Amino acid sequence: MSITLSGLLIGVGVAAILLTVITGLIFKDGHKSWLMTYLQNYTGALFIFSGLVKAVDPLGTAYKMEQYFSEFAYTFEPTWFGFLAPIFPWFSNYSVVFSVVMIVFEIVLGLMLVMGVKGKLTSWLFLGLVGFFTFLTGFTYLTGYVPEGGNFFNFGSWREYNANNMKVTDCGCFGDFLKLEPKVSFFKDVALLFPAFYFVLRHKDMHEWFSDKVRWSILGVSTVGLLFYCFSNYVWDLPHEDFRPFKINTDVASIREAEEDAAASVQITDWTLENTNTKEVITIPTATYYAGLSSEYAKEKGWKVLDQIKTEPSLKPTKISDFDIKDYEGYEVTYNYLDPEAGQNFMIVSHKTYGHPEFSKITVQDTTFITDTVEVAGVELPQIVRSIGEIKSVEKEVVDYIWDADWKADYVNQIKPLLEQAQKDGHAVSIVFGGADKAMVDDFAAETGIKADYYNADDILLKTIVRSNPGIVLWENGKIEYKWHKNKLPNYDEIKSIYLK
Repeated sequence: MSITLSGLLIGVGVAAILLTVITGLIFKDGHKSWLMTYLQNYTGALFIFSGLVKAVDPLGTAYKMEQYFSEFAYTFEPTWFGFLAPIFPWFSNYSVVFSVVMIVFEIVLGLMLVMGVKGKLTSWLFLGLVGFFTFLTGFTYLTGYVPEGGNFFNFGSWREYNANNMKVTDCGCFGDFLKLEPKVSFFKDVALLFPAFYFVLRHKDMHEWFSDKVRWSILGVSTVGLLFYCFSNYVWDLPHEDFRPFKINTDVASIREAEEDAAASVQITDWTLENTNTKEVITIPTATYYAGLSSEYAKEKGWKVLDQIKTEPSLKPTKISDFDIKDYEGYEVTYNYLDPEAGQNFMIVSHKTYGHPEFSKITVQDTTFITDTVEVAGVELPQIVRSIGEIKSVEKEVVDYIWDADWKADYVNQIKPLLEQAQKDGHAVSIVFGGADKAMVDDFAAETGIKADYYNADDILLKTIVRSNPGIVLWENGKIEYKWHKNKLPNYDEIKSIYLK
């Protein structure tokens, strides 16, 4: 079941009305203002819901933070703020920590608003968090005005808004439960600034539930429980609810075909052009553009295409449209999984390989040979003679890969036995890496002794497919039969008895 932002906000509004009535009837002593009580309950319920749908999948929020950190580093590096750029890769290394802390903080803050804990402190915390969210979504939205190759802080280069210019296309406010365009997210956060400032100015009017001791006890228990819940959704197991397109029982082949057909039916209605000589920007219909392509809108006259305005596809594309797997020779192997007669096969996914190259130099003997011709009695043609001219020692650089011990152990102790037994039963097996070249993969195969088909794919795609590294996906005729976290992988006999045919 899909839900829209307006539907969500209405649902939160109804919940806030019920909480406000309860507050007025049951907690009469702590109730002072109907408007304040309603705003507390509305924003509190919104934050609790927003946090919970992200707590289902903390890695999703962490990956979104990595995107933000990468974009910040790229944007700040060539400016006066370049000294800040090195901070963001460091932040990216701890994105999961930031994700869990932010999610738990958001939910706890929502509880503090609903129960009326420490009105002044809660007001300032709420203003700070909303301000932070507004900065993130505002930055993302405004990058739509920055042309390709431009820098955010070069305001003179800004052009008309183009959503295709945004590097982060979804704020992640509600995780994968509800995708919002940055523009919508930004205005949502701007709207939340109004109650945020109201809370700061009128925090003495905030209602209170229960006694001070009970409120803090609820917050303490909730914090511990939320941390445990977040960890259970990525450290020990896959998210207990999957909002992503590659969920279990999804017919990826059919959906991909439908999305491709919808994309193929999209029509270009208008073209946005810029004249590099005069800086004039115009938008013209497709027929006009093609009619003047060799005359008034020719490249020779300085015109270049900024954007194409297209009709909306009948089916909105998901990450399934980007499902693209290649072998290390560059050949497409996606059909190995989407073939309706592919049968059952195991895909092992690692969006990131935890190994690094270590370079060293070794000394080898380099021999130089001398080739000459000699006349041999009784032989008409001269004979070629090859002799050793010089032997010298030279240094040669070699590379060896150092693999993370725990990550390698997951493959050797869990994945390898599974794949060997699956192969023995005639099932196809493959390992799909993100961000690893052939030399690295060859070394990994030699180190682990795992014999399988090794493929590569976009790391973001692999992160979307399964929230585990390594993660195990069982395919059957283009459909995702089941997925396992590395720490919840059953033995092969159990998988065979339940899932294999």
